[in-house]
Amino acid sequence: MNRIKEVLQEKGIKQVWLSEKLNKSFSMVNEYCNNRRQPSLELLFEIAKLLDVEVKDLIKEETK
Repeated sequence: MNRIKEVLQEKGIKQVWLSEKLNKSFSMVNEYCNNRRQPSLELLFEIAKLLDVEVKDLIKEETK
């Protein structure tokens, strides 16, 4: 699970902006944000850089 959507909301950034910066379709970024699809590790690092956060800030720890 990832926290991309939460981090975008915290920073006041829209999914459209992220999709443009990543050169990905809005629907692909929306799938990442809603955890229907997970980005590759390489892409996760790119997202973290764009959002000025650590990669670990984009990952949710699963609680049992």
